[in-house]
This record gives sequence, C-alpha cells and structure tokens, in this order.
Amino acid sequence: MGNGVRRASFAGMAVALLVAGSACAGGYHAPRDAYGRPELEGLWTNAWLTRLERPNRFGASQLSEAEAAAYEASPPPVITDNVGGNDSEMWEMGGRLARIGGRARIGLIVDPADGKLPYTPAGRALADATKRAAQDFDGPEPRTTSEQCLLPNSIGPPMLIGLYANNIQIVQTRDRMVFVLEWNHETRIVRLDDRHHVPAAIRPWMGDSVGWWEGDTLVVETTNFNARQQPRRSGTENYYLSPDARVVERFTRTSPGEILYQFSVEDPTVYRQTWRGELPMVASSERTFEFACHEGNYSLPNILAGARAAEREAAAKKSGEGALGD
Repeated sequence: MGNGVRRASFAGMAVALLVAGSACAGGYHAPRDAYGRPELEGLWTNAWLTRLERPNRFGASQLSEAEAAAYEASPPPVITDNVGGNDSEMWEMGGRLARIGGRARIGLIVDPADGKLPYTPAGRALADATKRAAQDFDGPEPRTTSEQCLLPNSIGPPMLIGLYANNIQIVQTRDRMVFVLEWNHETRIVRLDDRHHVPAAIRPWMGDSVGWWEGDTLVVETTNFNARQQPRRSGTENYYLSPDARVVERFTRTSPGEILYQFSVEDPTVYRQTWRGELPMVASSERTFEFACHEGNYSLPNILAGARAAEREAAAKKSGEGALGD
C-alpha cells in the first residue's frame, strides 16, 4: 500500500518489550500536565500479534509464558501471499503477544467470557453482507476505505491493531486530546470541554468523540459513526459496527512506559450484549513517518484491472465452449 510500511528497528522493539511488562498493578502515580491531570502525551504503539477473538484452541485469553513463547516463535500466518507473508508483515505487528500485568494475551476480547464477538442473527447477517460486498469488483465505490486511501480499517474507535503503522502520537491540551495515527496520518480530536455530541445527521470519519477525566483515567465516548467505515478490522479479523453504535474508551497510564487501553462496544442491533476488550499501548522511541498512500497505491487499479482480466478470460472460455458445442 503506502510508504508508511517499514520494519521497526530492533532497538525500538526492545524498548517496547521492556516497558510492556512493567505496568504496576497499583500505586503508580502518573506525572501531571500543566492543569494537574495525568500526562498521556507522547508516542505510543499498540503493535501486537494478539487476536481480536480468542482462537478456539485456547481455553483462556491469558497464556503461560511457555504457551506465549511457543506461539510467538511460530505464529499463524498474518497474511498468506507470495511476497513475504509473515517475513514482511509480522514485525509490523510487533512479533509479540500483548501483555497486561505481565500475562500474555491471545485475545483482546475479555467480555463475553468466551472471547468471541456476540453477534445477534441480524448482526451476523450484516457482517456477512459486508464480507460479500468485499467481493464486488465492479468499480472503486464498493471497495474498502483502506483500499481507496480514505480511512484505514483498524483506527476505530476502538483503536485496535493494524497490520503496520501502529504508532499513535498523543497531544494533550486543556480542552482537547488529539490522537495522531501514523496509518494514513488520521487525526482524532476529542473534546474535553463539551460532552454534547453533534447532531445525528453529522457522521464524521471515526465518529464524534467527547471525553472527560474519571480520577486518573481518561474516558472517551464516541457516537455518530459513518456507515461507510466498514469493514472494521483488528489485524486480519473483521467486525461490524452500525452507525448507531456507542464506543467508550478508557486510557489509564499504569507505568512510565505503558497505558492500559480498555474499550466497550454497545450496539444492540448488531450484538446481544455490550462487549469489552483491552490491550496495552507502550511507549516508543521510534519516529512516525509520512504515510503516502495515494502516491504508492497500486492496489485499487490492480484489483479492478485483475477483475476485468478475469471477466475477459471467463467470457473467452464460455465462447470457446459454445463453439465446441456447435
């Protein structure tokens, strides 16, 4: 896709892994900003191999270190291709499972207890329809926003795990929290001085976010989602949110190098219950780079050109079979 794809340096990876396991269970007091609130500003990353839904072969989301080491040594293919597969992709997702409180996590979802998305029948139908739409190659319009360089699938909210470019720059002011995402250089602006959402007719990319502080935790509520922001994704796993969903995120700094990121998704049309997940965001010594999607985006013309070629091939084969039949 774009020029934002790059390998994380081993030095930066080492820093991230050291701080990932350092979160204190309690007693840590985050530094304060000029207004006396916990300081979240800085560069963070959420690049992990952890899945959104817990794989069936694991009975619990938390793994022993032996189980985690075995998984990390030979993870399932993130992308199966003839370009590089895991060799090119896995390092952009950190090459490691997320760890919270020192315990490795195989799945992000913590509620429901089975670690699965709790789709209603209607929600499952919507998700399946979204998957079918992904097979529509008639023109650019049905293609995903990511393929059109409009909006990556994983930036949310909730802000889950992308295949690459997982750096998040947080800028903190008196009245705003700003999340600058490396993938497609998208910027989320959270209002702290107004808890009223925009009118329902206004549906911005990434929804409309308002926030407030509950003790040392920043709470962000997002509504007014854009229907075109589908499918959503964590890694290679898709999930669906309706435009009327409500997402609540919680950011708690638990150590000098870690923020515990928790989220809940409330969407009665799509899910039987509110579902919740969590992952760590760890401090990074890396730098964010320009994400030049359009300049290097060959996927969309290649996808459409490939579909036209397949159609010509099918038509030629059909014509040839008709001639033989005559």
